[in-house]
Amino acid sequence: MTAGDIEGFLGSLLVKGRAPETVERYRRSLERLAEVLPEDGMIRRDTLEQCREVLLNNGCAPRTANLYISVANTYVAYMGHREYQFRDTLQAEEKPQPEMSRGEYRHLLQVAKLLGREKVYLLVKVFAGADLPVQELEKVTVEAAKAGYVTIGEGKNRRNIRLPRCLCQELLAYADRNGLYTGPLFLARGGEPLSRVSVTTAIRDLCVLAQVPVEKGNPRCLRRLYLENRKAVEDNIALLVDQALERQLEEEQLTVGWVV
Repeated sequence: MTAGDIEGFLGSLLVKGRAPETVERYRRSLERLAEVLPEDGMIRRDTLEQCREVLLNNGCAPRTANLYISVANTYVAYMGHREYQFRDTLQAEEKPQPEMSRGEYRHLLQVAKLLGREKVYLLVKVFAGADLPVQELEKVTVEAAKAGYVTIGEGKNRRNIRLPRCLCQELLAYADRNGLYTGPLFLARGGEPLSRVSVTTAIRDLCVLAQVPVEKGNPRCLRRLYLENRKAVEDNIALLVDQALERQLEEEQLTVGWVV
């Protein structure tokens, strides 16, 4: 596995239309794998299996080890050596994801407001107020806040994610105070869109200050809070619909029932 071969492989992915961020993940995976290859850097018939064992012994999670081997399988296929692929996938144990309560969410907002940390306040609100994947955060723009929705996906997967009106008002006020008139609202100090790592770090730091369990400090937990809250509202609406239909049928029964 040489640097030139890796660059050729990554270039082929770009030609096939893979997103640059995906190609970068492939690069990091191959770099990590290269650290546990034999000294000569060669991949042979049993090499990937041995590499996985080394990764696991070094504390790598099964899910992550699977990812590295999957990338390596794609790489050796590109190099014309499918016979060196390793197909045995580990069954990763799924740890239950912690759940944030509505009270904890409100407390995070209160602490962020008290400390004057408007950016993380809005980050918490965005992920708890809309079905937005963290990788789509850069699409929360000034234009999206004005329109009231974010558009994600392409082709058949294209969809609009509604942003609550009160959140849009706060986002636009934040943009105005920070001189943001177009484009992404959440920026790093250098002016580039905020990275996923930076987003999670900011929310985790707020959890520490608010004395909320830090394992709940991530966009996934906040998004789950939104989805569960939405489901609860939808279930209540469905119940009201059922009750209204029942009352209507009972009223009709009084006049047109078989036995009146």
